[in-house]
Amino acid sequence: MWFRTARAARAGLVALTLAGAMASAGATTFTWSTANDILGLDPHANNHGVTNAMKSNIYEPLVRREADGSLAPALAERWEMTSPTVWRFHLRHGVRFHGGEAFTAADVVHSLERVRQNDMAYTVQSVAAARVVDDHTLELETRGPNPVLLQDLTLFFVMSRDWIEANNAFAVARSGQPGATSTFVQRNANGTGPFRILERLPDERTVLVPNPDYRENYNTGITRAVFRPVASAPTRVAALLSRELDLMYHVPLQDIPRIQSTPGIRLMQGATARTIYLGMDVARAELLDQPGTPNPMRDVRVRRAMYQAIDMETIGRVVLRNSTTASGLPIGPAVTGFDPAANERLRFDPPASRRLLAEAGVANFRLTLGCPNNRYVNDEAICQSVVAMLQRVGIQARLDAMPLGRFLQRGANKEFQFWMLGWTAGNFDITNPGRELLGEGSFNWGGFSDPRMEQLLGQIGVETDPAKRQELSRAYWARFRELLPLIPLHQEPQMFGVRETVAAFQMRVSEDLELRGVRMRAP
Repeated sequence: MWFRTARAARAGLVALTLAGAMASAGATTFTWSTANDILGLDPHANNHGVTNAMKSNIYEPLVRREADGSLAPALAERWEMTSPTVWRFHLRHGVRFHGGEAFTAADVVHSLERVRQNDMAYTVQSVAAARVVDDHTLELETRGPNPVLLQDLTLFFVMSRDWIEANNAFAVARSGQPGATSTFVQRNANGTGPFRILERLPDERTVLVPNPDYRENYNTGITRAVFRPVASAPTRVAALLSRELDLMYHVPLQDIPRIQSTPGIRLMQGATARTIYLGMDVARAELLDQPGTPNPMRDVRVRRAMYQAIDMETIGRVVLRNSTTASGLPIGPAVTGFDPAANERLRFDPPASRRLLAEAGVANFRLTLGCPNNRYVNDEAICQSVVAMLQRVGIQARLDAMPLGRFLQRGANKEFQFWMLGWTAGNFDITNPGRELLGEGSFNWGGFSDPRMEQLLGQIGVETDPAKRQELSRAYWARFRELLPLIPLHQEPQMFGVRETVAAFQMRVSEDLELRGVRMRAP
């Protein structure tokens, strides 16, 4: 059963128990849960998988990504290139925001200006100018040829200009800033998507209802959708088994046999495009754990030593129960620019690690591994294994595990020198991790920069010939393997526990759930 303490009513909303919410709504209520809450409702803040998936229920981009990774029209019905750097988008007629405002090209331009302030700015980074041709025609001019503009735009969500102006909400609070999760747009929403927000209580629930004016009927059978974040995996499993949830993820690996043997519940699993990796601070001069001591991770020999100290085969077998694939790159096969030859991990070799550390003259340094403990499959257990393996080669490693929200806040504030994170390329292209993790993006917490890799990424970003683009990608990953600014670990699996109340559920290669992919059984 679900146990929690009572909380005071917030914003005039009375907290309901999960069982009560389901009983009052009937069989067409869909209730789902994962380990961590969304980071807010602002579509232009917080580049985070669960949060982006929730945005996709409420807001829409010009071009959307389907479950298999392909592209489809959304707010734009069609588009064409009128020159190598100018894209013309023909927008849908008759679309209205949840608040009743008519959707026009002016909303797109205003949203583009607003999104540039925060983590989601990468979605329009190549756009130099946006021009309204008429209410339903828009032109975007890029700084140079951009072969992946449509891919980038899949997470550029459009807001109502009138609503933003009426609520004085143009500013976007940056992740980690005080109050960043409590702004008006983080607590309220007004999109054009298939669902509307009915209630939002951070860390308790987010409740949605269908948008009766939406242009398409997805036949979800959902009259009310309730998202419940629950950090404890055993509690989520118990809620699924006791019929308090219709769907939960991630299913803990140790509970797979139990899920599979329970009548009325099925396990759904598949591959994802997410790579789990270890990040390292290569910019700061000193160690946070030893002030006055030079930061050893600025030396590539130390980074290689740390990499070769990690036995990913054992982690995969023991911690992840053979459910995953080891990775030598921070992207997987579903991402354009993936190079199979570069994906082979460096050999696990503790003696070589000790030699490299001795050569660098940095044995026995202290280092803390920052780790989320409620986001990825067995995330804390992976980090515990990594810490133990580093200790065996003489690094005084320790673990600092915490919930994802706190982890992301501290990472954005540059409070880690060594951390574990998972990444799905938002545009399913090499340019995304190249920019966000290894370039000027907001998740390059370690301050890595390499002129050669920047040059190659710039060329990749404007090359329209697929063969030439792949050759540039191979050179990029060859340089990555020389410098090792990150330690890739594995491609994460996705595992959902689904009750019989759900007739169909469409898994997405990006892993996270969108309500349009759910079909409830008739009551």
